[in-house]
Amino acid sequence: MFQPPHRHKEKGVVVCKISNQYPERNMREIVHLQAGQCGNQIGAKFWEVISDEHGIDPTGTYHGDSDLQLDRINVTTMRLQPGTMDSVRSGPFGQIFRPDNFVFGQSGAGNNWAKGHYTEGAELVDSVLDVVRKEAESCDCLQGFQLTHSLGGGTGSGMGTLLISKIREEYPDRIMNTFSVVPSPKVSDTVVEPYNATLSVHQLVENTDETFCIDNEALYDICFRTLKLTTPSYGDLNHLVSATMSGVTTASGSLAAQC
Repeated sequence: MFQPPHRHKEKGVVVCKISNQYPERNMREIVHLQAGQCGNQIGAKFWEVISDEHGIDPTGTYHGDSDLQLDRINVTTMRLQPGTMDSVRSGPFGQIFRPDNFVFGQSGAGNNWAKGHYTEGAELVDSVLDVVRKEAESCDCLQGFQLTHSLGGGTGSGMGTLLISKIREEYPDRIMNTFSVVPSPKVSDTVVEPYNATLSVHQLVENTDETFCIDNEALYDICFRTLKLTTPSYGDLNHLVSATMSGVTTASGSLAAQC
């Protein structure tokens, strides 16, 4: 089932909920989070793909003849700067996101893991957790959480791993799954990305049940060799990631979203 989602302040996270579409079965929801610029861009593309697969138009309206297709998505987005959030809101499927599930600040982490984990991100994490609790409490049978983020930046790596550890403390018996974009030496413009990734990996090992590592270099290779794209854009790469995420989440049954 899918009910059109409805949008918090801006340092950087979006929260959504994915639900099994069959009401006669035990409803199992996944709370979806997007952290940082990379995580929010991938997440926005993911919801475009999911909506298209399930007959949802950009306004959140379902087009079809099955009531079973109508359920709920809940998305929480977070970022330390408002820019990416604004682009998500103004994107083709921006209307499906609830305004109160956007959490952001006014200063970025500056590609600094420590700022995202201990200072700027730590100031925002309680606001994000409030949104997460709200979505978790609205679930009939919470299955777990999934996060899209980058390990190379400051918000996605630092604040993303902080959020994971906090959620693990509050929901130790729920599944924690991440889609983590790993820095690649050939597709990188920031010298500190390897350090941010190294600091993040320990947190992922300690606090996640599944981590899908995404390599931009490998995505470019797929675009060149398989899809025959001469100049692949980040949108093309994000679409590849979204297709993978869609395949992973199909195990939950046909999806619903309340963003």
